[in-house]
Amino acid sequence: MHPIDLGQAVRPDDMTPGRTRELVACWAAVADAGGAVGFAFPPVRIGEVEAAAEEMIAGLDPEYSRLVLAATGGRLVGWLHVGRHRDPLVRHWGTVRRVQSHPEARGLGVGTALMDGVRQIARDEMGMEQLHLGARGGEGLEEFYGRLGWREIGRHPGALRFAHGDRDEVFMLLRPL
Repeated sequence: MHPIDLGQAVRPDDMTPGRTRELVACWAAVADAGGAVGFAFPPVRIGEVEAAAEEMIAGLDPEYSRLVLAATGGRLVGWLHVGRHRDPLVRHWGTVRRVQSHPEARGLGVGTALMDGVRQIARDEMGMEQLHLGARGGEGLEEFYGRLGWREIGRHPGALRFAHGDRDEVFMLLRPL
């Protein structure tokens, strides 16, 4: 296994067509495997994933919206999105979304590498002081993020409805970065 290399896309033109196809394929594979990445009812339609990816990529901006990309052997194996509001009242914190590792790369440390990387990028490059995220309860994610320094700050019971049952939405905070 090759080491995990982290990179970033900070502007739309940072994403080549090939890398965008890899991101879409990863997103679809994670969603179809039941991942909490914005598509609740697998199987996903690739056109929906492409549209969501295009919208996210179009909004990339070095100050407000970035993708953190994990690759091994030159192949994309995971990614996440970090963004923040433009309002100066809350500009000191950001939100992490769509944390995912390709199902074929699970157990290789991709998620940990992404979360360590976003912490450093948010602090050192974007000047943030804290990060927030929402996670699907009952999937072991609270423990995963907890091991990385995140703490639960709230919970919305039964907020997420799936065919296999309702799940809590768990709100987590990483502070200080």
